[in-house]
Amino acid sequence: MLTTIAIESPRQPGIAALLRQSAEYAQSLYPPESNFLLGVDELELPGVTFYAARDASGLALGIAALVSQCDGTAELKRMFVLPDARGRGVAGRLLARAEADALAAGIRRVVLETGPQSDAALAFYRQCGYREIAPFGQYVGEEFSVCFAKDLTLSGRHAADPDRGAGPR
Repeated sequence: MLTTIAIESPRQPGIAALLRQSAEYAQSLYPPESNFLLGVDELELPGVTFYAARDASGLALGIAALVSQCDGTAELKRMFVLPDARGRGVAGRLLARAEADALAAGIRRVVLETGPQSDAALAFYRQCGYREIAPFGQYVGEEFSVCFAKDLTLSGRHAADPDRGAGPR
C-alpha cells in the first residue's frame, strides 16, 4: 500500500477527524489535566512542522508534529494513526520523516511524552531507539507521563518500521 508523508496544514481535509480521534483516545486513558494535546492553532505556530500520512486515495491515515526548541531539540507531539491503518508501517514512516527533517534542520535530539498506559506506543518508541528520560518541561511531576529522547547524531534513523498506533500526546 502506497503511503505518502507530507508537511501539511493541520486544517487540511481529513486532519480534523484524526485530531479528534487522537484526543478521544488520550482522554479515554488519562484524566483531562494529564493530556497535553496541541490544538490546531498551536500546530500552526512558527517552529511547528505538521505531518500527515495519506494513502493513494488521499485518505489521512496518521499525523505527527515536531515542535522545535531553541536548544537544538524538537518535541514530537500528536503522533496518531487511525486504528484501521495500524500495522501497515504508517507510524514508522511518519517518525522516519520527522527525524530526517529534524536532522536536516540541525536538530540533534528529539524528545517526547506519552503515557504509561500506552503500551503499544511505549514499545514502538523503544524499538525505534528512544530511551526513557526524566520528565521535562510541563511533564515534571506528572504521574501519567513517560518521557523519551533520541539523539539523532548518534543513532541515525530509527530501527524497524512497526506501526504501533498512538504515541505522543
